[in-house]
Amino acid sequence: QVQLVESGGGLVQAGGSLRLSCAASGRTFTSYAVGWFRQAPGKEREFVAAMRWSGSSTYYADSVKGRFTISRDTAKNTVYLQMNSLKPEDTAVYYCAQDEHIGAVSRIARAYDYWGQGTQVTVSS
Repeated sequence: QVQLVESGGGLVQAGGSLRLSCAASGRTFTSYAVGWFRQAPGKEREFVAAMRWSGSSTYYADSVKGRFTISRDTAKNTVYLQMNSLKPEDTAVYYCAQDEHIGAVSRIARAYDYWGQGTQVTVSS
């Protein structure tokens, strides 16, 4: 069983920064992938960023590339999402998720097996 707990959300002005954390307990093998997704009101959950626990590669949505950075601390079993130059359109509930399938890192939410409860990020203009 895997538990994922997000933290670090909040209210920030446009242009500001936040760092989200996702603490994982249970299975976090290096071959598994961990991703960040977000869901705004009335919209579908969308991919933000992902990586393997091994840290071999990182993947980003075009909308956040150059502004967001995904990283992990394997000693703490924690994944981070550093968000810079935030925009009002980044406002959403942010979720971390773990994909235990071996293969290419997926950008599709339904491919992920375990999810956190989410943390709200609100960017004011």
